[in-house]
Amino acid sequence: MDNASTVESALSLLLLLIQLPATAILLSRLIKGPRRHLPIQPQQPTPELLGSVSVVVPTLNEALRISPLLAGLSKQSYEVREIIVVDSNSQDSTPDLVKAAQQKDPRFRLITDDPLPDGWVGRPWALHSGFLHSSEKSQWFLGMDADTQPHPGLVASLVNTAQMQGYDLVSLSPQFILKYPGESWLQPALLMTLLYRFDPAGIKAEQPERVMANGQCFLCRRAVLAAVGGYTSARGSFCDDVTLARYIAAQGFKVGFLDGAKVLKVRMYEGARETWKEWGRSLDLKDASSSAQVWGDLWLLSAVQGLPLLIILGYLSLLPLPAWSLSVLVLSVAEVAEVLPPLLLLLGLNIFLLVIRFAMLLAIAPSYDRTSAKGSWLFWFSPLADPIAVLRIFLSAFRTPREWRGRKYN
Repeated sequence: MDNASTVESALSLLLLLIQLPATAILLSRLIKGPRRHLPIQPQQPTPELLGSVSVVVPTLNEALRISPLLAGLSKQSYEVREIIVVDSNSQDSTPDLVKAAQQKDPRFRLITDDPLPDGWVGRPWALHSGFLHSSEKSQWFLGMDADTQPHPGLVASLVNTAQMQGYDLVSLSPQFILKYPGESWLQPALLMTLLYRFDPAGIKAEQPERVMANGQCFLCRRAVLAAVGGYTSARGSFCDDVTLARYIAAQGFKVGFLDGAKVLKVRMYEGARETWKEWGRSLDLKDASSSAQVWGDLWLLSAVQGLPLLIILGYLSLLPLPAWSLSVLVLSVAEVAEVLPPLLLLLGLNIFLLVIRFAMLLAIAPSYDRTSAKGSWLFWFSPLADPIAVLRIFLSAFRTPREWRGRKYN
């Protein structure tokens, strides 16, 4: 074995040491998928739910996105007592749209939150303000984002599920609406960074620090939220949903994260550039995690999502050009295996990881509405965006946001 082969063998062993434990962790999570709670379905309310829910919507310049939410909330039945829109001095027509909705449905109420106190991020402050202004007669608090599109029967289904399963807090993963080619390619790769780090939606997390949540549709017992001081524990977090859910779970309350693709859609960002900039900024979840968790997640994502494609491409680039036929490629691999078994094992492992990644596309396909997307076929090539998706998580993990939804922070 010459020096080059020795180096290749040593590098292969090092990569195997990095990737094999991460692969075992990933598989231990993925095999839980068949046991997950099925996606919740729209339901009609029952009389005992009358007036049991206060909905709170934080807004800041949401005129281009909020109309489907206002229409969807109006279609919720008598279980919704009130819908409080907490606006942070929008400069567009957001308040006018809410006032117009109020003319048709008296359950809508528009308030303006107080100036942002020191140490608070805008979104949790608006939700906290809405909670303080909500009726104490409601048993449930439901926070919803302005970019969501609820189906009729969403709220009744969510509350019924929470009561039947004994949840104190439950949030939903939505169905994502795609419109443009770039986001059809990038967005699924970013979503996969969450799916690889946590158990599937519908599986109960064993430890509070591994709880997952989504503030786009976030239902909590009012008594529980009052007991933990509203959103105070998440006041400085740019991922307030996960921070608050983990804090509530750590207090001993039951927290769930379910598949809501059949009752909730969301149109988050316009195009790949905005998806990269805005969504990627909070996906690292560092505000809700210890440093050890952040580093552990970065290691896992690098090993099982970021590296496989690069390693396979790197191996292929080393082959002579005639090897780009299947028969010669197999022969070349066999020859390499005779002298470099670690390299062959490394290649096999990364092919296996890439096959898993493409198979996961079938699992997440129902989580996307691609009916009006241009270039929607790029969804099936999103694994090719995995290395830059993992790079985005790295960049986010080491930067503190200075701007969010048009609001600047020191």
